[in-house]
Amino acid sequence: MTTSLLDRLKEEKIIAILRGVPKEQGKAVAEALSLGGIVFAEVTLNTEGALGMISSWRETFGERMKIGAGTVLDLEEAKEAVRAGAEYLVSPNLDEAVVAYALEQGIAVFPGAMTPTEIVKAWKAGATAVKVFPMASLGVGYLKEITAPLDRIPLIATGGVRLDNIHGFLEAGATAVGLGGCLVNPALIREKRYETITQNAADMVGAVRSWRPGDLN
Repeated sequence: MTTSLLDRLKEEKIIAILRGVPKEQGKAVAEALSLGGIVFAEVTLNTEGALGMISSWRETFGERMKIGAGTVLDLEEAKEAVRAGAEYLVSPNLDEAVVAYALEQGIAVFPGAMTPTEIVKAWKAGATAVKVFPMASLGVGYLKEITAPLDRIPLIATGGVRLDNIHGFLEAGATAVGLGGCLVNPALIREKRYETITQNAADMVGAVRSWRPGDLN
């Protein structure tokens, strides 16, 4: 299961990160993303009502979307997320107990890491892919440098990825990218501008589909 989910992520290349979305608007936001072509959506556990949203969205969207839990900081949170129906777990850190539990449950897990040592440690612990964070601070040049020796490890670049630089992150070797504010920001949610969220998603999905290796060379 984890292999097939990773294969799908390699095709889609985008995980939408939903943090702080009011639960009463959650389904409308997820629908807006789905209409724009987003398949992977991660609800962070520091969002009020996150577990309920994960359960509800799994039921609503079925195979149309792959719903995961983000900001999974420890084993207890991992267990709660899996009970809620999360199809994968995403963390900003490496907690080997979380990775081991995900493997035991047969679901994908994307722990966070920054340095080459941390990335390799996460991979050896059994990570399906490794979330490289915070890319907004590290920059695309950093990603390009570390993917040269670590090209066997699937890396998810998270933080600072936008429409104007997503091709650069893919060219630097990112297997996928995590997108938050450039898709869904608090103002759009507050103003219920779901059509703009759909357009943001469509623009990003279009950018991914138009990219070909070597485009920037």
